[in-house]
Amino acid sequence: MNLELKNITGKIIAFILGLKRYLVFIFILVVLVVYGYLVFHINTLSSQVPDEDAVTERLKAVQRPRIDEDAVTKIENLEDQNIQVKTIFQEARDNPFVE
Repeated sequence: MNLELKNITGKIIAFILGLKRYLVFIFILVVLVVYGYLVFHINTLSSQVPDEDAVTERLKAVQRPRIDEDAVTKIENLEDQNIQVKTIFQEARDNPFVE
């Protein structure tokens, strides 16, 4: 029994040492398989189209912004009265990303 156990461990060690030669190849193969699976899975998920019920339900949940008309008229009045405010609004219209 002891002889068989030594024989098995020796074969396992020889097998592991033999695999060291192919370690880079096995690693690259595993990475390619994982990459292929991810690409396939992403492709199947991106090609799914939502049904019409889900789209209409989502559109119903969207709140449309409402602008108070009194606030708009007050801002326009301030713009007309003050030249500095008028230039600030004009600059903001021309280039909104400048601080």
